[in-house]
Amino acid sequence: MADDPNEKRDRHRAVPSSRAGRFAGFSRLAGGVAGGMLSEGARRLAAGERPRMDQLLLTPGNAKRLADRLAHLRGAAMKLGQMISMDAGDFLPPELADILARLRDRADFMPPRQLDQVLSGEWGKDWRRQFRRFEPRPIAAASIGQVHRALTRDDRMLAIKVQYPGIAQSIDSDVDNVASLLRIAGLLPKELDIASLLAAAKQQLHEEADYDREGRMMQAYAELLEGDSRYVVPRLDQELTRERVLAMSFEEGRPIESLAEEPQDVRDRVFTNLIELVARELFEFGFMQTDPNFANYRYRADGEQIVLLDFGAARPIDPVIGQSYRRLLEAGLDEDRDRVRGEAIVAGFVNQRAVERHPEHMARAIDIIVTEMSRGELLDFGDRAFVPEIREAVMPIAQDRESWHLPPAETLFVQRKVSGTALLGARLGARVDVRGIVQDTLARTA
Repeated sequence: MADDPNEKRDRHRAVPSSRAGRFAGFSRLAGGVAGGMLSEGARRLAAGERPRMDQLLLTPGNAKRLADRLAHLRGAAMKLGQMISMDAGDFLPPELADILARLRDRADFMPPRQLDQVLSGEWGKDWRRQFRRFEPRPIAAASIGQVHRALTRDDRMLAIKVQYPGIAQSIDSDVDNVASLLRIAGLLPKELDIASLLAAAKQQLHEEADYDREGRMMQAYAELLEGDSRYVVPRLDQELTRERVLAMSFEEGRPIESLAEEPQDVRDRVFTNLIELVARELFEFGFMQTDPNFANYRYRADGEQIVLLDFGAARPIDPVIGQSYRRLLEAGLDEDRDRVRGEAIVAGFVNQRAVERHPEHMARAIDIIVTEMSRGELLDFGDRAFVPEIREAVMPIAQDRESWHLPPAETLFVQRKVSGTALLGARLGARVDVRGIVQDTLARTA
């Protein structure tokens, strides 16, 4: 969320709710990218250069056009940008990765008239009578909806999530449109296969647009963490919740990124709790909130608590998936590289053809990962020197179309949570005994 009030005013833009309006938005983006290419090409030719196509496409101006248009369209368009930035950020060109990263917590707001139309449709035209105060400016805006703070007549402070109009009906077409745009414009490396991301984005967005389901998932998650004071889950207000409105208790907290300002020992303790939570989700609960967007966490310095938000992407985890991760991690802890390779194939992370066609590159990637897992000291998430090594090892495999393989959809959901949590650890510069946490959790849940 921006702090500049002028920027906030500029971000009041109506959500295009019709199919034609949303398609026009994609068309304008394509035209803007093409125009940017022409002007950049003319500038470079005038300077005596012979620019490559990727240099014309991946200009800061074109990247900004992409982010601005996705933030305006919201819905599936914005969610896809978020997912790409978190799932493949280490493998994207830096210019595109930086721009897409801004989509994790940035969206335009509905103007007051459009907001009133949505709330009148859900609560009736006299909806304001239910509140002592309803703050018209949202405290958060994301891909599916925006959140407002409201005080009820009986003095309960609530967070009211309001879904953007037309978003639920546009999910599949939006995902297909933005994927086509990214491919045609060349804003993604040709070696990056995003088909699995597209399927995951559609499934997750349909679930996130179901606010009744999200309310149930939030209640289920709160029951799993009952009595654990390290975490805070909002309480559902069933009376005010509707198809496009989700009402819950308002929970105070700072952006999780502000934890980076705390002393090292505080960062380490809090992030240790978050790593433990992920391990419990996978091996103890069999239930996981699979969207690791940074905006879904808040931090309370008083008590070093983590406030957990947004349960639209929460889901039960198939025990088969949990067992696959268990065997894979046990092999890694034992530093058995051959077993790691075998379990990775069984789990669906890689296929036999990739191993046969690229044995040296596969062995190198596995060795890097196992070496990191086997370190006796704390894992420093801020030290990502191994990431370029992994990229160099796996890129020849990714470039080989005959080696491409899609992991099971549920595995993608879980892996996104694991990878996104690691990115948050890197942002915070946290140091955690990950090996010890994994060992303890596997032993306790055997």
